[in-house]
Amino acid sequence: MLPSQALLPAVVFALAALQALASNTFLAAVYEHAVILPESTDLPVSPSHALALMNKNMDVLEGAIKEAARQGAHIIVTPEDGIYGWRFTRESIYPYLEDIPDPVVDWIPCTDPTRFGPTPVQERLSCMARNNSIYVVANIGDKKPCDSSDPSCPRDGRYQYNTDVVFDTQGKLVARYHKYNLFRSETQFNYPKEPEAVTFETPFGKFGIFTCFDILFYEPAMVLVSKMQVDTVLFPTAWMNVLPFLTAIEFHSAWAMGMRVNLLSANTHSTSKAMTGSGLFTPEGPAAYHYDSATEEGRLLLAELSTHPRLSPTYPPAINWSSHATSIKKFPGENDTFSGAVRRDIFTFSELRHKDGNCTVCQGDLCCHLVYQMSNKSEDEVYVLGAFDGLHGSLIKYHWQICSLLKCPSTNLSTCGQPVETAQTKFEMFSLSGTFGTSYVFPEVLYSGVQLAPGEFEVLRDGRLKSKHGTSKPLITATLFGRLYEKDLPHPLR
Repeated sequence: MLPSQALLPAVVFALAALQALASNTFLAAVYEHAVILPESTDLPVSPSHALALMNKNMDVLEGAIKEAARQGAHIIVTPEDGIYGWRFTRESIYPYLEDIPDPVVDWIPCTDPTRFGPTPVQERLSCMARNNSIYVVANIGDKKPCDSSDPSCPRDGRYQYNTDVVFDTQGKLVARYHKYNLFRSETQFNYPKEPEAVTFETPFGKFGIFTCFDILFYEPAMVLVSKMQVDTVLFPTAWMNVLPFLTAIEFHSAWAMGMRVNLLSANTHSTSKAMTGSGLFTPEGPAAYHYDSATEEGRLLLAELSTHPRLSPTYPPAINWSSHATSIKKFPGENDTFSGAVRRDIFTFSELRHKDGNCTVCQGDLCCHLVYQMSNKSEDEVYVLGAFDGLHGSLIKYHWQICSLLKCPSTNLSTCGQPVETAQTKFEMFSLSGTFGTSYVFPEVLYSGVQLAPGEFEVLRDGRLKSKHGTSKPLITATLFGRLYEKDLPHPLR
């Protein structure tokens, strides 16, 4: 006898779980979503108006979820702000928020939608997961009442949080994460009182989750990886690309390699906001990625990833990021330096005046060493080696150490450090290292057209970022991006 309709999701989940347990890999998906935005207003709309807008976005997301499930994906990540956008004040976002309970309540919104009051968004997300037998990760807003007995309670009597939720293949709420590091424009939300290290177990590995700006800070990002030992990080984001070091695909791929975990990065898509760049990134490099600054279209990405990357035979070894660089006093030769700005950070630069050679540039406690050979240096292109050791940020200040081989936008040295997306010069080889004061270093290589270079570079155990066989495309930048979390200044708003 065929199982009843009510039992079908359970049967499908059991089969999927057995399949995942029998495999060392799982199929993951991310969806880069061109968000349908609300009209800009400082006044709250009605709850029905807010839900109508969110349903339009969820219609698109549901199509991506169904397609990912059809192709066999076990989990899909959707972007930060992917259901209602970002044009809000604290007051105007309120109709879009729901009360999201702690997952310990053991709740399936799809089958019990009124247990915690009106929760139509959670109900629909839960049903998407349940009806398609796939884990669904989404970003929505949480509201929590508070009163005068709480000295931190806002004047309007509620906390509002930028929140990630995860529903399993039964539609059960299994994870809730409140974003801890808010970006400067997120004044509609509150900071959680304490950072949350949110993890959950699946038949295909241990997962952690955080949101966008969180990736640059020790809590929760480093805690999840270094202390909680997650296999895969889920990463809803609304990332505005900033060349030359913080383009989404560039930094997120580098972070996965530096931390030696899987990262499932789902970005919002908006050309006017310079938001694009999603991917499925692994300790060995990108498994799949997407960058599109020309169109307004969304994109579904799928890739097979290692369930437990630390057990993989290809798992990269631990790196001593300063070993090689500290063995070199200084490369001899021309070392004329000049200062240049990368946004507001003042770098020390040295021009690479020859087709091949070596170079050392120092700033603060950091010395950067480069050995290089260009294969077809264009006469109208200038490359420099740059070093930065200091605090970054206007309001929230955090400490970077950066060594970078990068192309300048023109032959005018005053332009070095400004954004550039195209180049003509290829390199026969490069080897970059630095005297980093941290073990948290992220290796980046970016080609012309804002393209990654999977399989074309390696990081040696002594900390050298090295090309394997020359660059197949012209080079924009090769960078070692370090974070000294212990030197970050206290958060001014928390």
